[in-house]
Amino acid sequence: MGPGRRLRPGDLLEGWRYILTHPALRLLFFNTVLVNGLILATSPLLAVLMLSDLGFAPWQYGLAFGLPCVGGIIGSRLARPLVARFGRHKVMLAAGALRACWSLGLASIRPGVAGLVLVMAVEFGLITCMGVFSPVFATYRLDQTATDRIARTLSAWSVTSKATVAVMTGLWGLLASITGPRAAIAVAGLLMLITPFLLPRRDHTPHHGRDPARLVVSGFSTRGPGRRRTRPRGPDRRPRTCRGCRRRP
Repeated sequence: MGPGRRLRPGDLLEGWRYILTHPALRLLFFNTVLVNGLILATSPLLAVLMLSDLGFAPWQYGLAFGLPCVGGIIGSRLARPLVARFGRHKVMLAAGALRACWSLGLASIRPGVAGLVLVMAVEFGLITCMGVFSPVFATYRLDQTATDRIARTLSAWSVTSKATVAVMTGLWGLLASITGPRAAIAVAGLLMLITPFLLPRRDHTPHHGRDPARLVVSGFSTRGPGRRRTRPRGPDRRPRTCRGCRRRP
């Protein structure tokens, strides 16, 4: 897509086609869309459960979801050293799997201080894992996407994610009206446990390509392992000769 050109429906179709035919992007696409949809679909249910059913004060609700946001900063700061030590793909798999293990705990909220601490602990763990996963995933997705397909791919990804959140929020509201907020939150938590199976097991980054996350972590040098740094030769630099070979005036 050229600069200033508007996104057309055909561009979205091309983006979806590119994602669904790519072995790594296809799995990550379903993983991230499902995870985001499940997390945001349960947010209204948690508000109803905590403020209405369990009697938490509004300031307690704000504290329970505001304070754990520090985990996002911590996670984003940890992403760089973790990638440097373990590699980008392993960190993405581990963080993507760990972020799916927290939401089920929200179904066991109880009134009082213990329930408030439980919500804060679950949210802190979830947000920290997402803080590690998000920058690593974003770099991996760009590295896997051809340069001329980036705008279409990201647009199709964003449209699908927003539409999925809207649909799942409505569905979980309907489910909560039948089973209650706690049961609907538990169903979302159980479905979250399936999402790690949608992460790519193999690293599809070409061996001849550079790993942008690793370059950012390890430094700016891109010299190969077998190359030597040669000293620059200026016009006034002469090759060395032995003493016996020098000409005498």
